[in-house]
Amino acid sequence: MEDRDIVNLYLDRNLAAINETAAKYGNYCSSIAKSILGNEEDAEECVNDTYLNAWNSIPPHRPDPLSTYLGKITRNLSFDRFRKQTADKRGGGETSLVLEELSECVSGRDSVEQAFDRQEFVQAMNDFLNTLPQKKYRIFLCRYWYAYSIPEIAEKFKITEGNVSVTLNRIRTKLKNFLEERGYVI
Repeated sequence: MEDRDIVNLYLDRNLAAINETAAKYGNYCSSIAKSILGNEEDAEECVNDTYLNAWNSIPPHRPDPLSTYLGKITRNLSFDRFRKQTADKRGGGETSLVLEELSECVSGRDSVEQAFDRQEFVQAMNDFLNTLPQKKYRIFLCRYWYAYSIPEIAEKFKITEGNVSVTLNRIRTKLKNFLEERGYVI
């Protein structure tokens, strides 16, 4: 079924929207959640919560593309769950590493001013990502959007793990410099 047809099912409040979403995007959402959480049961709960959030947010939203919309919901729910699970303990695993790697480029503190400037920051990030060659852009997204491990990225791009690590380190350095040049405090 086409995305616009699925969205129309949501707009019509037809429960078939959930089944069609699960059939078309269930594996996609599940892979995002599993990469972040590392746990099948938690990932399944996040995917189910994704369907509920999509149901509750369409309408008023009319997402295009639907895959990105669902992926973002899944990713946010998964990171929220991860943070909750690791609030009282230091968690290991890939998600901790991903968040730690990015912490040197982006501050995790929220203030009123930062919340106000968030849209500008998002634009700056998009501007930076648009400067990257396609392969580096995809490597960056695999690591910091989908929380893939270094070995998974190496296998996906048919390069060595060392090459992946060096590439990511260079991208983070460029990102940090890019953001500092635009006045963001790191």
